[in-house]
Amino acid sequence: MPIQSNKSYPPKLELNIAIVGGGRTCKFLLQLLKNESFPYLNIHLVGVCDINPEAEGFLMARQMGIYTTANFKDLFNIKGLDGIIELTNSKEVLLELIKLRPKTVGILEHNIGRLLRSLSLINQQLQSAEQQIDHEKMISEFLIQQTDEPIVILNTDFTISVANEAYLKATGKSRAEVLGAYCYKVFYDFDTPCSNYKPEHDCPMLKTLRTGESAHVIMDAPLSKGRSGYFEIVTYPIKNSAGEVGRVIELQRDITQQLSFRWEQKVQKLKQDFNYMIQEDRMISLGKLVASCVHEINNPIQGLMTFSRLMEEILAKGQPTSKDLEEFKEYLSLMTPELERCGKIVSGLLSFSRDTALEYKSINLNEVLEAVMALTRHRLELQSIKLSTHLHPGLLWVRGNASRLEQCLLNLVFNAVEAMPEGGDLWVVSELEPVQKNVLVEIRDTGSGIQEENLNHIFDPFFTTKDAGQGTGLGLSIAYGIVKNHSGHIRVESEVGTGSSFKLTFPCHSLSSDGGEENHGR
Repeated sequence: MPIQSNKSYPPKLELNIAIVGGGRTCKFLLQLLKNESFPYLNIHLVGVCDINPEAEGFLMARQMGIYTTANFKDLFNIKGLDGIIELTNSKEVLLELIKLRPKTVGILEHNIGRLLRSLSLINQQLQSAEQQIDHEKMISEFLIQQTDEPIVILNTDFTISVANEAYLKATGKSRAEVLGAYCYKVFYDFDTPCSNYKPEHDCPMLKTLRTGESAHVIMDAPLSKGRSGYFEIVTYPIKNSAGEVGRVIELQRDITQQLSFRWEQKVQKLKQDFNYMIQEDRMISLGKLVASCVHEINNPIQGLMTFSRLMEEILAKGQPTSKDLEEFKEYLSLMTPELERCGKIVSGLLSFSRDTALEYKSINLNEVLEAVMALTRHRLELQSIKLSTHLHPGLLWVRGNASRLEQCLLNLVFNAVEAMPEGGDLWVVSELEPVQKNVLVEIRDTGSGIQEENLNHIFDPFFTTKDAGQGTGLGLSIAYGIVKNHSGHIRVESEVGTGSSFKLTFPCHSLSSDGGEENHGR
């Protein structure tokens, strides 16, 4: 007479599993799944991978009509795949699986094979139907407990029916406090479901209850010692024979460190890209400077050639007279300043083109402004732009990189020049704000001005109102980035037809009397 049990089975958990490693352990697992039936689990083996096509488990899987492949990446394409059991005992293969897996696919290491062998021996010793049920329940609980990631099984009313040790550790609560309690109360200390408090986040539990399918979200959650972090939460439905969701498995994974690492990598990549953009923009600016500096150098060179020929003609006539020597002195007095001016122009261009190390130190901002004006003065003259400077009479110390600040200010001057194609006035002003201990710089022009709807976008990368081929749209965005990297602020005031004013503010950095540095505003 068959033994009857008063216990009813809960809805089965459907699992689609693939195996990497088609050897003896794989064959054992195939036989176990073929011969055993578990009320709590409905395991489907949907794929086997092995580089050896003659491996005994691999051959058995092929005979059973199970998908086989020599490349484990092919397993990721199996629809509805829930997990992969790694049976090769290779750490490299395990790490590759973990690294390349889709987010919804779990990875179980090769030690699961040992567990399955042990469970098979225990299973042979069980005699009654009641023992068989307890054995299968133990399998389900072990699969939950053996992982280091928090797992709970939730009832449809959001109460917790099963929680593993990792979940208890993550919440800092005992099993008695967790079982039967609401998940949102245990994890967030909310009185209603999370979506009522965090409408910007979808509750994966609600999504699974509504759709009957697995759901995946990333949510912020409290950690120990008052800290907060980010968790990847995946829910899987447990359905009854009628296809209705009876319970939900929720898996959580703390990805705080992973996100932090990715964020640091992203920041580093952005810094590299920004440095590359600055160097590219520097070359563009250098081209603009060279075009005007060529004219500025050419005029004194022509004068020098004229004086040199006059002196050669005098010397060709014979021994120079005292009058000739007086003329020589006059010529030399005119030639020397011209040569010095050419030298300064060339030195300025060489200094500007050089890709110096990004070193932050104490800088007199007035010196940077003077260098920029020296490089652009002739272009302003060629374009009939009157330059007026009002620099603070004292030293304006800031902490920064002279090359980067020079690039920033040069871009602002070029922006003003391009806004005045028919000429105009340009003011460059610097001053010290003693109360806030800030260094202020203003570059103001009488150009065409900026449309009001464009003011909020002028610092966006690649934004430009110029015609195609007339500008890259990077000059102002690079200036903005450089100012921010120097803990400064930049703002613009503009009126169409009247002109624009760019105002920069930097923290003042003063030198203490003992030679040390004292930084204000950082």
